[in-house]
Amino acid sequence: MSPDTDMLALADELRPGLLRVSRQLRRDAQVAGLSALDTLLLGMIKKRPGVGVSELAELESLSRPTMSEHAKRLERAGWVARLAPGEGQDRRRIGLKITPAGTRALDAVRRQRNDWLAARLARLSPEARAALAAAARPLLELAGAPQ
Repeated sequence: MSPDTDMLALADELRPGLLRVSRQLRRDAQVAGLSALDTLLLGMIKKRPGVGVSELAELESLSRPTMSEHAKRLERAGWVARLAPGEGQDRRRIGLKITPAGTRALDAVRRQRNDWLAARLARLSPEARAALAAAARPLLELAGAPQ
């Protein structure tokens, strides 16, 4: 079997499981009133207080106008606030910060997702859990997630 065939076979084997897990995690976010993108953006803003809309757009490969609309929606929901001029590092741009309500919403989604994952992980053998633990970082790399 060639290396290309091995990669295609691995991709074919991984894809269904990754899609099912992803679908469940998106559902968990929706139950808490957030979309999967909302959850992702709130997490990024929490990790990077003062991040600008342009930087978020770049990180998520979205257009600036699209990200601006997402940021406005998160702000209207009370989950994100704009930093006051001078509160961030650069006085020329306005950054974003997560609000206490945003933190609570994000924590609720994370708790629900972690509970779901932990319950399923508990059903696996120790060897299977070890394999998944070893795969966590490579999966992030595969997805191109910022570290």
